[in-house]
Amino acid sequence: MSRYYSSISAVLLLLTVSFNSIAEEVNVYSARKENLIKPLLDKFSAETGIKTNLITAGADKLLTRMANEGRNTPADLLITTDAGRLDRAKRADVLQKIESPVIDKLVPAHLRDVDGQWVGLSQRARVIFYAKDRVNADELSTYEDLADPKWKKRICIRGSSNIYNQSMVASMIAEKGETETLQWAKALVANLARKPKGGDRDQIKAAAAGQCDIAVANTYYFGTMLDNKKDAKQVEAAKKVAVFWPNQSDRGAHVNVSGVGVSKYSKNRENAIRLIEYMLSAESQSWYASVNYEYPVVADVPASELVAAWGEFKSDVLNLSRLGELNAQAVKIMDKAGWQ
Repeated sequence: MSRYYSSISAVLLLLTVSFNSIAEEVNVYSARKENLIKPLLDKFSAETGIKTNLITAGADKLLTRMANEGRNTPADLLITTDAGRLDRAKRADVLQKIESPVIDKLVPAHLRDVDGQWVGLSQRARVIFYAKDRVNADELSTYEDLADPKWKKRICIRGSSNIYNQSMVASMIAEKGETETLQWAKALVANLARKPKGGDRDQIKAAAAGQCDIAVANTYYFGTMLDNKKDAKQVEAAKKVAVFWPNQSDRGAHVNVSGVGVSKYSKNRENAIRLIEYMLSAESQSWYASVNYEYPVVADVPASELVAAWGEFKSDVLNLSRLGELNAQAVKIMDKAGWQ
C-alpha cells in the first residue's frame, strides 16, 4: 500500500514539476528582428526567473503560422509592426482581450485596440522629409498639401502594397472621408517623381540624390540611417534631408505603433501579460524605443537623444484601431488612384 501511495506521490510531483516548467515561461512570436527585442526578453528572464522563448519571422508568416496552429500554437505573445497588421491578427481570431489595469494606465487609449486585443509598445511617425538644399520648410504644411500641383514630379513614396502607406491613407479617410481621400490620392500619384519602388530608406536616399525633392517615410528609418555604423553613404544621405512635421495646426502628424497581443490560446497568459507590463516600464520603454529609433508609448518616458533632436511635434490622436477597420477602403482608394 505504501508503495502505491509512494508511486502516486512521485507521479504528482512529476506533474507539478512539469506544470511549473510550463507555467514559468512565455513564448514570443516577433516580427521585429532578434537584436531589437531579445536583450529585453533576456533581462526580463533574469529579473523574474520566467524563461522566454523567441521565434522571429516576417509579420505575415507569423500570423499565418498562428492561424494554422490554432489551439496547438505554442505562442503566448505576438509582437508585430503597424496597427493594420495588429488588426489583421485580431480579425484572424488569434488574439484575446488583455486585461491589465497597469497597461490601461500606462498606454493612452488611442494607442490601444478598442476591444483590448492589442497594445502599442513604441510609436513611429510617418512624415515628410525634404531636401534641405532644394526645399524651404516654409513651403510645407500638411499631408493634404502633397496634392498641390507645385509638387508635380517632386515626391517619392513607396508602393500601395505597403501597410504603412495603407494605414496613412486609412487615417486620411477617417479625417476626410472616402471621396476627398480619393481625390487627394489621385493628385498625389500625379505628383510622384518616379514609379514607387523600394522601402522607406530608398525614398530618403532618392530625395538626397536629387531624384525627388520630398519623401514620405517613417521616422525610425531616418534614425537607422543617421546612426548607421557600417554604411557611411546612408549617413551622408540622411544628413541631406530634414524632418517636417505635417498638420501641426490641426490634427497632428500621423503616428503608428509596433505592438503586442496575447495569443488566444496562450498556455502562459499571466506570464505573457507580465511581460507586456515589463516592456511598458520606464526602463524598458527607454531602451526599446532607443534601439528602434522610435518614440515611447508611455507619456513621461523621454525619447532618445537622437530622436529628440528632431524636435517636438503634435501627433494625431485617432484611435489606431481605425487604421485596421478602414484598411480595405484604403486599398481600394489607392487602386482607383493608380497608386502602384
